[in-house]
Amino acid sequence: MADRWEELEKRCQNCRECSLCETRTNVVFGVGSRTAEILFVGEGPGAHEDEQGVPFVGKAGQLLDDMLAIIGLDRTMVYIANIVKCRPPQNRDPLGVEQDACIGYLREQVTLLRPKLIVCLGRIAAMRLIREDFKITREHGQWVKKGDFELMAMYHPAALLRDPARRPDAFEDLMSLREKVRAVCEHTPLPEKL
Repeated sequence: MADRWEELEKRCQNCRECSLCETRTNVVFGVGSRTAEILFVGEGPGAHEDEQGVPFVGKAGQLLDDMLAIIGLDRTMVYIANIVKCRPPQNRDPLGVEQDACIGYLREQVTLLRPKLIVCLGRIAAMRLIREDFKITREHGQWVKKGDFELMAMYHPAALLRDPARRPDAFEDLMSLREKVRAVCEHTPLPEKL
């Protein structure tokens, strides 16, 4: 299995399928446990992620770490990836053609990981993985079954930094995630009291 992960990461690192390869500093493949039952998916790397080659390492990443800690998780217990693996210029939303060029890598990560739960961080990931017309303001926190996976979307941590009034909704979504982890994840122990 490790060989398959390494081969996939190497292919991803050498990807030239879209124009984002021309402006990237680093490919941001993913981080976390390769046996995780929970996969978090964002839209794409920002400036800090592009510099370091690791997803969610800036202020939004610090908030994500805090959010995970609220329910007893950390990066060693989950896997974190993005729809696109290279930074879109000026942190714009990834274009459809860029998502199309990159989605195969995420699909292969899902195949190797076989998570039970997939949490979309933000509307772009939700629109790609749950439904094209997904409305994050109305549908965040709602679980959807697709094949072998249960998916839910939460506000992207960067959106919570821009609009702290959404944090109570994010907290409720985290509580829903905690209950779902307890219900379906056999190998992800959460503390009884937080």
